[in-house]
Amino acid sequence: MFEPEKFIQKQVHEVKEMVGDGKAVIAVSGGVDSTVCAVLTHRAVGDRLVAVFIDDGLMREGEAEQVINFFKARNMNARLVDAANEFFDALKGINEPEEKRKAFRNTFYAVLARVVRDENANCLVQGTIAADVLETVKGIKTQHNILEQIGIDPKGYGLTIVEPLKEIYKHEVREVARSLGVPPEFSERPPFPGPGLATRILGEVTPQRVDIERRATKIVETETSEIPSFQGMAVLMNDRATGIRDGKRAYGYMVVVRLVKSKDAITAEAVNVPWEVLKKIDKRITTEIPEVVHVLYSLTDKPPATIEFQ
Repeated sequence: MFEPEKFIQKQVHEVKEMVGDGKAVIAVSGGVDSTVCAVLTHRAVGDRLVAVFIDDGLMREGEAEQVINFFKARNMNARLVDAANEFFDALKGINEPEEKRKAFRNTFYAVLARVVRDENANCLVQGTIAADVLETVKGIKTQHNILEQIGIDPKGYGLTIVEPLKEIYKHEVREVARSLGVPPEFSERPPFPGPGLATRILGEVTPQRVDIERRATKIVETETSEIPSFQGMAVLMNDRATGIRDGKRAYGYMVVVRLVKSKDAITAEAVNVPWEVLKKIDKRITTEIPEVVHVLYSLTDKPPATIEFQ
C-alpha cells in the first residue's frame, strides 16, 4: 500500500542530496504534479528553490495569476516569465502532433535554460510521473518533460534534472498533495497537458485559434464542473464545416467535447454526460464563439484512443 508520508520523507532526503548546497528551479503550471514537486522541494531546500511560471500563451484564462499567487502565499520564491511570442514563433506552420510537441519542448527548455542561468541554479526540478515515462518509452507520445528516459543528455541543456515523482502515478501524487497540505483547487485539479492548449488544437497553433480554444475550454470546464471525471476538455478541430450565421451559409470551426474517467491515465473510459449538459455546452459554444458552427462529443475509450487528441 502506498504511504504518502514515507514517500515525502524519502524524497525530501533525496532532493536535499541532489541539490546539495546549490539552487534549484522548477517550472510550475498549476497542475498537481508540478505543484507537489515544488512544495516538496521547498520543504527540502527552502528559499534555494525558485518556482517559475512560463507564460507560453497557451494556458487557460487567469492561470498565470492564480499559480503565482498560490506560491507567493506560501512564501515561496515565484517568478513569471512572458515567453508567448517565442512559443508561437516555434509552432508556426507546424501541423503534425509530434512535431508540435518537440517544438514546444525545445522552446520550453531554451526558456528554462535562460532562467536557470539568470538564477545561477544548478538543478531543474520536474513533475515527471510514472505515466509520462511509460507513454514516452512505449512511443505513444512524446512528453515534453522527459529527457533522460528518451536518451537526451540533460547536460546538453546545462541542467541537472531532479524528478521526485517519476515512480508514482497520478492518484498517488494526489495523496502526496493532501499530505503536504496542498488545497483541493490544486490537489484535485484535473490533468492539463504540459504544452497547454496547443495539445487540444489540431493543425497549426496560432494566437487566434488559441483564443477560440481557450473560450471553449472555459465553457466546457464550467458546465461539467459537477460531473465526476478524470479529465475534461474541448478540442479545436483542423477541418471546418458548413454552418448558418445570420441566415447565410458560414464555414466555421468544429469543437469536440471530451470527458473521461480514469485512475492512472494508462486506460480511460468516456463519461456518459447527460444530454441536457451537452446541449447547454453546444448552445453556449456556438453562441459565445461565433467562429464555431459544430459541437461534437467524443465517445471513444483509451485504448484505442488516447485521452488527449494528440
